[in-house]
Amino acid sequence: MDIPVSLNSVILQQPYPLLFTSISGSHLYGFPSRDSDYDLRGVHILPIPEVVGLNTGTETIEISEIRDSIQIDLVTHDIKKFFLLLLKKNGYVLEQLYSPLVLQQLLEYEELKVIAKDCITRHHSYHYLGFAATQWKLFEKEQPHRVKPLLYVYRVLLTGVYLMQTGVVEANLIKLNEVFNLPYIPDLIAQKLAGGEHAYLSDVDLAFHQKEYQRLRDRLQDAYAVSQLPEVPIAKAA
Repeated sequence: MDIPVSLNSVILQQPYPLLFTSISGSHLYGFPSRDSDYDLRGVHILPIPEVVGLNTGTETIEISEIRDSIQIDLVTHDIKKFFLLLLKKNGYVLEQLYSPLVLQQLLEYEELKVIAKDCITRHHSYHYLGFAATQWKLFEKEQPHRVKPLLYVYRVLLTGVYLMQTGVVEANLIKLNEVFNLPYIPDLIAQKLAGGEHAYLSDVDLAFHQKEYQRLRDRLQDAYAVSQLPEVPIAKAA
């Protein structure tokens, strides 16, 4: 994908060194529209005096601004906070770390990706079940029904199933559907690309999607039940 220059300009202005910065959101998930924000996620490194001193540095930095007509939302965590999140059943940080859309990185980034494989557990399924439930409620509530929350429902459930089966973090819905072959996914993505962030479904069969939502929830729960992933992360020492 073409990376706007303004993204790198925001990264260069950050107050602390960055272990890595990657692109998340719709661009990572495979259905960015022309008006999609750029969601940047990363990890910053506080200097030692701001870690052990009385005046500690900022654990989380959030920036939201428009540059060159592009909405950019950047969120970075200090390495300690990020590592602690990796040791929990947090799918967000795994997706940020393993995003293929990396804007900048230090040498230690590759080492962290290897270590973090030992943070992946069966219980990450709960993250994806909860995320899907939130998006489904949003999809049901809104009138008319928007495409984006429905795509999020399918994206997170398929990511969860694939993770339970393979131990691999894959957040791109197009790539996931090469495995799961859900026939309605290409049309939903096409509607999102054509209509933008606030695109509405042209002809929604709510009963069908509710049935599919429940079927895939059940499939994720079944995948959890038989997953060979460990119960707890084993990467804390590393």
